[in-house]
Amino acid sequence: MNSFGNQFRVSIFGESHGPVVGITIDGCPAGIPLGADDFISDIKRRQPGATGTTPRVESDEPRILSGWFNGFTTGAPLTIMFENQNIKSGDYDHLKIQPRPGHADWVAMQKFNGFNDHRGGGHFSGRLTLAIVAAGVVAKKVIPKAGIRAVLIEAGGLTDIPSAIRKAEEDNDSIGGIVECRVTGLPVGLGEPFFDSVESLLAHAVFAIPAIKGIEFGSGFAAGRMKGSEHNDRIIAADGTTDTNYAGGINGGLTNGNELVFRVAVKPTSSTSKPQQTLNLKSGKVEELVIGGRHDRCIALRVPVVVEAMTAVVLAGIWGRL
Repeated sequence: MNSFGNQFRVSIFGESHGPVVGITIDGCPAGIPLGADDFISDIKRRQPGATGTTPRVESDEPRILSGWFNGFTTGAPLTIMFENQNIKSGDYDHLKIQPRPGHADWVAMQKFNGFNDHRGGGHFSGRLTLAIVAAGVVAKKVIPKAGIRAVLIEAGGLTDIPSAIRKAEEDNDSIGGIVECRVTGLPVGLGEPFFDSVESLLAHAVFAIPAIKGIEFGSGFAAGRMKGSEHNDRIIAADGTTDTNYAGGINGGLTNGNELVFRVAVKPTSSTSKPQQTLNLKSGKVEELVIGGRHDRCIALRVPVVVEAMTAVVLAGIWGRL
């Protein structure tokens, strides 16, 4: 539901235009130094402000409510909260009768019998990824030997990201992108066969990020067009180093000591400025929908740090299970 993990378990809460969003981490070790300043760098990477991102800017100041004392984690559940202040809920009133194509508006209405918070997408909003980033900051401290870095490598079908954003602005439309994540410093043997394979856990967590539509590890779908003699990574050292990395750092669901590499597909923001057609639930007819409010032209610009955070959360939960 709204929780993920076992040894390092995260539970997310809040809505886009509710009072707060936040996360509770159960299983965080005691004695980890932690302060508000530790969150600044990753939070700024997620915040809007660059061309192609939403004009909604929040202070995003973390408040540590529990599991923390005198600058250190205590071992009790760690709760981190962020206030929502810059909200314009009236921009979403029409969505109660005109659900956005490609968004969770309609399915949320059906599942929760109309009691869902529709403002800004409510609990389905990308606003909640702020809480995921906060959990990632803590998780990275649990696994300091792992170097995690995600970058946007393609947007709108172009590797020239600024050009892609300019074209989206000219077209008055939204675009998606591809984010690549690389992890170094992993020991051999993290993960379990079958259901708790590293790929299974990462895929589960990464697909919880709003707008993610696909994931591939190493050579990914290109492996389906390769021969075994081409795809097999030759082991060239006793520590398991290989001369290629088509496996993406994973064999049999376990890390093999090489760099962990995966890529995710981020869909275009459904709240595009272009007029669209959707069902008017009041009239029962398909009518034009013009979406107001403040939205990202390319949400993929802000996704890399969220992917890093989810990766850290997964690895923090399996690090000690060798």
